[in-house]
Amino acid sequence: MLWDKGYPCTFAFALLIALNNGVDARQSTNTSFHQETAWTSERKKSFRATTKDLWYHGFNHYMSHAFPLDELSPLSCTGRGPDWENPANIAHNDVSGNYSLTLIDVLDTLVVLDDPPGFQNAVKNVLDWVSFDVNTKPQVFETTIRVLGGLLSGHMFASQPDQPFYLPWYRGQLLTMAYDLGNRLLPAFSTPTGLPFARVNLRYGVQRGESLETCTAGAGSLILELATLSRLTGDDRFEKAAYKAFFALWNRRSDIGLVGNTINIWTGTWTLPEVTGIGAGIDSFYEYALKWYVMSGEIEFLDVWHEGYAAVMRYARSPDGHWFRNINIHTGDQAYATIDSLSAFWPGLQVLGGDVQNAIKSHMTYWNIWRRHSGLPEVWDAHFLQATSFQYPLRPEFVESTWYLYRATRDPYYLHVGERILRDLIVRAKVDCGLTGIQDLRTNVRDDRMESFALSETLKYLYLLFDEDNPLHKDDSHYVFTTEGHILSLPKEVLKPMSRIRRKMRGEENHQCPLYEPVQGLLPDGTTNGLIRGVGSRADVDYARYLVGLRSQTLDEHHWSPDGWCTVPEVDLYSFDFIMSPGGKMVPEDPNPGPLKLKTVADGFILHNVTGIRAHIVSRLDRKGYDITKLGPHAVRTGQIVYVNDSVLWDPLPVPRPTFRSQEVQLRIFLDTFDPALAAQPGASGFNGETYVKAYTAQFGGDLAAFDASNTLRFGYWEGIEVQRDKSNPLGCKPYETNFNGNAVLVHRGECAFLEKLVYARDAGASGVIVVSDEDAPINPSASPAEIAAAGDISDVALVIIPHSVGKSVTAMVDAAGMFGYGHVMFAVDAEAQAWTEGVIDPMPGESGQILYINGHPLLNTRLML
Repeated sequence: MLWDKGYPCTFAFALLIALNNGVDARQSTNTSFHQETAWTSERKKSFRATTKDLWYHGFNHYMSHAFPLDELSPLSCTGRGPDWENPANIAHNDVSGNYSLTLIDVLDTLVVLDDPPGFQNAVKNVLDWVSFDVNTKPQVFETTIRVLGGLLSGHMFASQPDQPFYLPWYRGQLLTMAYDLGNRLLPAFSTPTGLPFARVNLRYGVQRGESLETCTAGAGSLILELATLSRLTGDDRFEKAAYKAFFALWNRRSDIGLVGNTINIWTGTWTLPEVTGIGAGIDSFYEYALKWYVMSGEIEFLDVWHEGYAAVMRYARSPDGHWFRNINIHTGDQAYATIDSLSAFWPGLQVLGGDVQNAIKSHMTYWNIWRRHSGLPEVWDAHFLQATSFQYPLRPEFVESTWYLYRATRDPYYLHVGERILRDLIVRAKVDCGLTGIQDLRTNVRDDRMESFALSETLKYLYLLFDEDNPLHKDDSHYVFTTEGHILSLPKEVLKPMSRIRRKMRGEENHQCPLYEPVQGLLPDGTTNGLIRGVGSRADVDYARYLVGLRSQTLDEHHWSPDGWCTVPEVDLYSFDFIMSPGGKMVPEDPNPGPLKLKTVADGFILHNVTGIRAHIVSRLDRKGYDITKLGPHAVRTGQIVYVNDSVLWDPLPVPRPTFRSQEVQLRIFLDTFDPALAAQPGASGFNGETYVKAYTAQFGGDLAAFDASNTLRFGYWEGIEVQRDKSNPLGCKPYETNFNGNAVLVHRGECAFLEKLVYARDAGASGVIVVSDEDAPINPSASPAEIAAAGDISDVALVIIPHSVGKSVTAMVDAAGMFGYGHVMFAVDAEAQAWTEGVIDPMPGESGQILYINGHPLLNTRLML
C-alpha cells in the first residue's frame, strides 16, 4: 500500500508496532473477529439475541439483589444508594437520589426490547416503590436526564393507545410523579442569571453554601425533559426555566462563537481556564440545541446548532479532521490535546445534523482507541498516543455513534464494530451478578458498580444496531433519544407553530440533508475504478489507525489490496470570515453598514456596496460549496438569498492586477522519514510526526498568497521543503558558509533587520527564512521602498515569523532530527487555510443570475444582479 503526501506505509507500520510494545491492550476477542464476514439476517438476529441476554443478565440481577436501591454492585452482589455517611461524595451522590434510579432509567429500554409484560411490571414497581420526598441532594442535570426523562418516556408509551405498551389501567401516574420531581428541581433556577445550581436537595431545596459554579452541559441540557414536562402538563414554568438557562449560556458566547466549559451561575462569567471542546462539561449543550429543534420545530435552536457547529468545526477540529481539541474560547488556540470518552457521542450528533462524512472521520479515532484497549478509556492523550485515565464505566457514547452511522450508511463495517464491542463487554464486564465497570483497562481490574446507563443506553443502542426490524427504525416522526437515551416526542396538539411574522421574516427554508455517498474505489491518480466499497476501504482508514498508535488487525487486513493507497487527510476550512471589497484588496471593516450599503428584502438581503462588510461563510454539508451565514451584524438564514448589486465588481482590474498580501499563513511541519524513537528524544516530547503552526508574513519578498504554477517562489510549496539550521549563525545576521540548495533556513529574531536575514539567506541559496520570534504577538515585518530596492531581487524568496512558544518546539525538532538522524524536518504552506480571499465573478449553470466565488469555492446563496 502506498501513502500519499509523503507518508510511506512502512513508516506507519513501524511506528504502530513500536508504540504497542508493552501495551496490555486486551485483545482476547480479536483472534476470531473476522472469521465470518457476511452479515446475514440470521447473523444479525443472533447478535441481537446475545445483546438481549446480556441486558437481562444485568437487569434481572439488579431486580433480585439491588432493587429498590439505585444501582447494583455486581461484585458484592448487593444494592447501593446514596452515600449517607459522606454527603460530600458527589461522584456517588450526584446520581444516587434514593429513587430506584436504574429501574426508572430502563423503562423505555423494555420498549426497545419488545417486552410489554416487563414494561408493565416495571411501571407498577415504580408506582409502588418510588417517592421523591427524600432528603438527598442529587445533581439537577443527572436527575433530569435519568429520572425525569425516564418517567416522561415511560408515560408516553403507557398512555398511547394502539401500540403494544399501552396500559389500560394506567391513569397518568408517571406524569404526576414527573411533575412532582420537576417542582422539586425548580428552586435550583432561582439565580440572577437563570442558570441553575448544580445540585438541589429534593426535600429542602437549595441549601446554604451551595457551589456557584456549574458546567455548560449541566445547565444547558435540560430543555428536552423540562419543556416536554411543560407541554404535557400545561405548566410552562419548567420550559421557561430551561429556555432561560440555555440562552443565558449561548448569549455569553465569545466573539468567535464559542461557549465555555464552566460558568459562575450568579455573575454569569466564564470561569478559568476558559476552555471549550466537545466532551465532558459541554457535550450535550450542542446535542440539545439540535434535538429540541427536531422535537419542537423551534427555529432559534437550529440557529444555535448551526452557528455553534460552525465554530467548533473551525476552531476545535484538528487540521486532519479526525479529532477535536480543547481550545481557548476567545482565541481558538489549543489548550489541551486530550480526548475524553464522553466526546464519543459527537459522530452520532454529526449524523443527526446531516454531516455524515465528517462523522465517519471522527468515529474512526474512537474506534481505534477502543481497539487498542478493548474499551474506551476515560481520557486519551493525542500527543503522547496513550491513555491517561484507564477507567471504562461501560459508557454508551461510542456505541450510540456507531448505531447512528450504521443507520445512515447501512455499511456492515459498523456491524463489525458492534460485534467487537459486544464481545469485549462479555469478556471484560460480565460477572456472575450482572455487569461491572472497568477500573483499569490495562489489567481488567473491575469496579463494583453497574451504572444505570449501561442498561438504559449502552446495551439499548447495541441492541438497536443489530435489530433491523425494530419499529423505531420505521418511525419517521420527530422523536429523539435524549442524552440519556430516553425516547421523547411531542404530540401534535402541543407543538407551537411559527408565528406569521417570523415565518415572513425568514422566508422559505430548506433543511434537507445530503444523501450518504458510499465509498468508491479510487486509484492513486484520483480516478474511480467503478466499484462501490465500504468505509473500511477509505483511503484515510490507516491514517486514523496511525493516529492512536495501533498495529493492524484482521479487520484492517481484510480491506488491504496490492493496489491500495493511503492518504494523510487535508480538510478545507469549514467556516471563515471574509471582509469583502472589489478585487480582494484589504479595506477597513464597516461593522454597522447602513441601508445604502446593505438592505433587507423579502427573501434575504441586497448588497449595494460590498466594501468593508464582513461575511461569515460556512461549508454546505454536501461539500459542494459555501453559504454566507452572516453579513455584518445580520444573520443570513437557510433559504435566504444575498443579492449583490455593486457595479464596482464589474469594473475591469488593471493589468497586471494589484496584489494584496496576506498577513498570516498556516504551515504544516512534518518529517519526511520518521522513526518512532524520535518521540522519546529530549526536546521532542509530544511530537507525533506532524504539526500545524500559524506564521506571520513579511510585507516584502515573495508573496505567499499570490503563488501560482508559473511562480518561481519555492518556499513551502509543492510537497514541502527541508528546514535547516546553521548553529554557527543562529540569528542569520552574517554571511553563511554553506549553501542551502533551495531549502529554508531557521533563525531567531534579533541583532539585525528582518530584510537583512532574508538577503543573507538568499545569497546562500535558501528559498526563504523562518524566523523564531522572541514573543507570541503577531509581527509583520516591513521595509522602506529604498531598503527593498537596495536588497536587489527578492521576489523568489520569502520570510515568515512564527511565535516564540511554537518556535521553541520547531527548533527542538530540527536539532533532534539532525542529531539522531531521523529524517528531515519539512514544511509546506497550507494554501487552503489562507486568511487571504478574493471574490471572483463566475456564472452558475442553471441559474438566472450569477453567484460569487471566493478562492474557487461557490457561495451558493448569493446572486449577482446584472
